[in-house]
Amino acid sequence: MCLAVPAKIISIEGSIAEVDMAGTRYRASITMTPEAKVGDYVLLHTGYAIQVVDEKDALETIKMFDELGYDVTA
Repeated sequence: MCLAVPAKIISIEGSIAEVDMAGTRYRASITMTPEAKVGDYVLLHTGYAIQVVDEKDALETIKMFDELGYDVTA
């Protein structure tokens, strides 16, 4: 099963962003989302930001994962 999870962009250097996903930081390519900026939420899939998403929608999705007990960092 493939899953994309919301992550918040903390910093950007070139086409690589440092993102926060449930308190864990990762490096992710923003090649597919060149419009992404620090503070934006993106859908992260296999190390790639595939879409910039609205903060409200991202937080709702994160809340649903939490309620289901799904560890998005695993």
